[in-house]
Amino acid sequence: MGENYYYALAPDPQRSPRSAKRRGELVEVAFLHKAVSLGFGVAKPYGDSESYDFILDAAQSGVSHLWRVQVKSTTCKRHDAYHLCAGHFPSPSGKTRYTPDEIDFLVACIVPEQAWYVLPILAFAPRQYLRLYPHRKLKPKRSRYEAYRDAWRLMSDPDAATETPSPSTSVIPNSCAPSERERDRTMRLDQQ
Repeated sequence: MGENYYYALAPDPQRSPRSAKRRGELVEVAFLHKAVSLGFGVAKPYGDSESYDFILDAAQSGVSHLWRVQVKSTTCKRHDAYHLCAGHFPSPSGKTRYTPDEIDFLVACIVPEQAWYVLPILAFAPRQYLRLYPHRKLKPKRSRYEAYRDAWRLMSDPDAATETPSPSTSVIPNSCAPSERERDRTMRLDQQ
């Protein structure tokens, strides 16, 4: 299968009413392939009632850790950014943002760029709409999430989704971590 699965993810104008659904299904298969090839165990919950798409088993030193992973994709590029909604429809009332009680990681596939982002929930919560710039090559213009591009190693770390990286020990710059104000707001949202 290799990296050639991206050709199947291109939007098909002949199937426009179902293209987003079909692309989502194909990206889930691509995620499954990528995660298993990296040595993770992967399970899919029955049905689609959960806020997450997969349960990822990250065994490290004989200890297993399970992550709830939501997989998203986008082909939508506007104003020089790929736009991704980090939310779901828990009820007919509308789309709501993900919280740490629902998922541990959001894995985003930017289809035209063949790019993956592995985002711990605390890296973007409480934001619901994300802008990603995988096509930009100059560092000053990279997005706050560029440090999470191909950051599959984060899912091997049991503390990755729950701790804010410190600047001295992390491979992810502290500027990508949520601010104290954002963390406080997320905690308030969780308590509501």
